[in-house]
Amino acid sequence: MKAAAAPFDRATLETALGRLGELAAAAGKVIEISIYGGSAILLTFDQRAATRDVDAVFENDREFVRRAAIKVAGEFGWSADWINDGVKGFLSARDIQPEAKSLFRSYPADDGAGLRVFVASASYLFAMKCMAMRIGGAETSLDIDDIRLLGRALGVRSFDDAIVLVSRYYPEGRVSPKTQFGLQEIFGTGDTKDR
Repeated sequence: MKAAAAPFDRATLETALGRLGELAAAAGKVIEISIYGGSAILLTFDQRAATRDVDAVFENDREFVRRAAIKVAGEFGWSADWINDGVKGFLSARDIQPEAKSLFRSYPADDGAGLRVFVASASYLFAMKCMAMRIGGAETSLDIDDIRLLGRALGVRSFDDAIVLVSRYYPEGRVSPKTQFGLQEIFGTGDTKDR
């Protein structure tokens, strides 16, 4: 009988990242990944119960990261794509700006070989979540809940505030009507100057 999969909560995710770091250090490699989406929220806010996977971009040695991730998946009972780069389609051209992401932690903790994990900033996560907003279906509540959580943390009080923040990372012309309607539903249509 197959063992139950480890939960995908913050503590277990950090343990898995630590294991990736151990594998990289054992191979004498320095690997960098940038984490986005629900996993970044889980790691930085610890107010999200869990996530299903890690949306990440592998900054170097992609093949090694994929092989090591499969090994970790086997150890934790997770799917082989528990860490994946499907988020690349939502990255902003401003992803490389210093305010877009910062170093979360190194595994192991020294400055030698291992894994360096970067996470997207709250403002960038907010913009990405808005651009990827899924309305309807099973995932609605997580996207909407994440946008509300990030909006509260960033002081977003209106649709106008939300659009200004999203526009810091994405051209206003790329903000779809679906996203605009969703943000109006979440934050209302009034300008903060009227409050």
